[in-house]
Amino acid sequence: MSGAESKVVCVTGASGYIASRLVKLLLQHGYTVKATVRDSNDPKKTEHLLALDGAKERLHLLKADLLEEGSFDSVVDGCEGVFHTASPCYHKVADPQAELIDPAVKGTLNVLRSCAKVQSIKRVVITSSMAAVSFNGKPLAPDVVIDESWFSNAAVCEKSKLWYMLSKTLAEEAAWKFAKENAIDMVTINPGLVIGPFLQPTLNTSVEAVLKLVNGAERFPNITYGWVDVRDVANAHILAFESPSATGRYCLVGRVMHCYEVVKILPELFPDLNLPEKCPRREQKIWVLTLLLWR
Repeated sequence: MSGAESKVVCVTGASGYIASRLVKLLLQHGYTVKATVRDSNDPKKTEHLLALDGAKERLHLLKADLLEEGSFDSVVDGCEGVFHTASPCYHKVADPQAELIDPAVKGTLNVLRSCAKVQSIKRVVITSSMAAVSFNGKPLAPDVVIDESWFSNAAVCEKSKLWYMLSKTLAEEAAWKFAKENAIDMVTINPGLVIGPFLQPTLNTSVEAVLKLVNGAERFPNITYGWVDVRDVANAHILAFESPSATGRYCLVGRVMHCYEVVKILPELFPDLNLPEKCPRREQKIWVLTLLLWR
C-alpha cells in the first residue's frame, strides 16, 4: 500500500460496522480520510473514530445526509477514492420505502452525482451485499455456485417482503447504470453475513445474529449463512481501490455454515455459554454462498 500517505479518500457512513473498520485500516496505512456521519455531535457515532490511531492527524469528520441533494459535493472534492458504505440495514421496518429503499437508492445516486463532478476521483468502491446477488428465485442447493453474474430479482424480493434485499438490489442496479452513463470507475463489494469484533459502541444487525445464539435463545434458526469476517471485508475494500485490475463485483464469503455448526463451535471459544440445542422443525432456508477470491 505504498504511496497511501499522499492520498485523500472519503468514507460515507463512517460510524457503521464495516465503515468503522475500514476507516481504521485506511488510517493505519497512511491515508487521509474524510469520513461522513449523519450527526457529528453524537458521541456514539464519533468517539470511537476519533480514538483511532492517526485520527488526530488524518481523520476529518463531516456531516452529510444521504437524502440531501449535493450533501456530498464538498466532502468528495479533492479525493482520489470514495468508499460508499452508508446504507441502512434493518430487517424489521414499518415503512420499507422510507426506511430502507429511499436511503439506499437515492443515497447511492446522490453520492455518485457528487463523484461525477470531481475529476480527481479515480475509483468509487460501493459496499453492496450478497443480498443483491442471490435472491432471484433460483433453487439454492449445496452444489449451486453463486458468482458475480447473479443479481437478485427485485420482483422476487418484493413478493417475499425481503425489504433489505430489495433495497440493496435496487441500489446496486441504479449505481451500475449511473456509473456506466457517467464513465465512473466503480467496483462493488458484496459480503455475506459480516461478523467479527466491532469498534462502534452500538450493536449492528449482522453481529446480532450471533448474539441471539448466546443470549439464552431456546432454539437456533434453521438457516445456513455465508459468513465473512469484518476485517477481511475492510481489507477487500482497500484492495478494490488500490488494485488496477479490480473491476465489477466481488462476492465475499469466508465460510458457509448452518447455525447448528456455529452453536457447536462457540463452546470451544466460550465454554460457559448456555447455547440452544434445538432447531425449529420447518423447511430449511439455505443461503448458499461461495467465496470468490480476488482475480
